[in-house]
Amino acid sequence: MRETFKIQRRIEFAETDMAGIVHFSNFFRMMEATEHAFLRMLGFGVHQTSEVGTTGWPRVKASCEYLRPIRFEDIVEIELAVAEVRNRSVCYRFEFHKTEGVGVELVARGEMVAVYATVNVQSGSLGAETIPVAVKEALLRYSPEA
Repeated sequence: MRETFKIQRRIEFAETDMAGIVHFSNFFRMMEATEHAFLRMLGFGVHQTSEVGTTGWPRVKASCEYLRPIRFEDIVEIELAVAEVRNRSVCYRFEFHKTEGVGVELVARGEMVAVYATVNVQSGSLGAETIPVAVKEALLRYSPEA
């Protein structure tokens, strides 16, 4: 069975809407924060600069399916799995679980595709790059291809 990465967090009041549930846009923020924590845990940054330019992981696709509401002060576990690693991109899958009350309950599922890219210092242009070997090997440990 492949490895997954998990973080737990408490929902803040500012993340909720007038109905008292987490606003849909905040699921995307939580997916991004989980990805950043995952990459840091692997020993890599999300944003790096060099004499050539700035490298990062811009998104080319993001989606989320909402199954149950979550509210202010709920504890949520966010699980990241690497669904696919290509030469220039990675696809992550996320599951959100409410972890208190009646037990663990799946409340949402998401997916995000990020491309490894550089913004060239001279031209300012953004271009996809091959994922460095060390990064790709680390991502593959969390992939079904492992």
